[in-house]
Amino acid sequence: MTAMILLRHGRSSANVAGVLAGRTPGVELDEVGRSQAEKIVERFKGVPVAEIVCSPMLRCEQTVAPLAAERGLQPLTEPELAEVDYGSWTGGELRKLAKDPLWKVVQAHPSAAVFPGGEGLAAMQHRAVSAVRRHDARIAAEHGPHAIWIACTHGDVIKAVLADALGTHLDNFQRIMVDTCSISVVHYTQTRPFVSRINDVGGDLSGLAPPKRKRRRTAKPPSSDAVVGGATNA
Repeated sequence: MTAMILLRHGRSSANVAGVLAGRTPGVELDEVGRSQAEKIVERFKGVPVAEIVCSPMLRCEQTVAPLAAERGLQPLTEPELAEVDYGSWTGGELRKLAKDPLWKVVQAHPSAAVFPGGEGLAAMQHRAVSAVRRHDARIAAEHGPHAIWIACTHGDVIKAVLADALGTHLDNFQRIMVDTCSISVVHYTQTRPFVSRINDVGGDLSGLAPPKRKRRRTAKPPSSDAVVGGATNA
């Protein structure tokens, strides 16, 4: 099965300023964010990346640029992975937005939250999940069933995709932590998704590479009570 790596963009100037950047154009990575982006190259050493699919926001493009250059890949821009359209909340200070009655809805009942002049979180989840599933199916067809690919996007978008993959309601998505430049991994199959990592900000990712398969001369039939893979979810 394929492995989709959800990569949140590196730290941006808006993250530091405590501002809800949303789709504000020109929001760039700060010094820490640029350092995080450079470190991605080393983190992905030994991991074969078939494609990089990226939100059109500048901070996401800057995050994947070092790895794309090192691998000779051209990131594919996907508008459906763009940041939430926060409408009139865009550019607002978080400490002030937290006093708006809608803030409590966003935190406790996000599936009902619709930003004034913008989109609802439920609509965002629908377009993001549809986009990653579509790309996953395409990449599996073009690069093989064990392909690994990156979807670089934003915190709320990643949390919404993970909530869907985990089979939990969108109203629980605020319980999921997604730090800047963290990776989360989802494997889509014909039956259900599998989530193998969430909010991983560590080092080596070579364990994501599919193992080399050895040919067997003879194969012994498994015992009747054997569980394939040693777990019921294998």
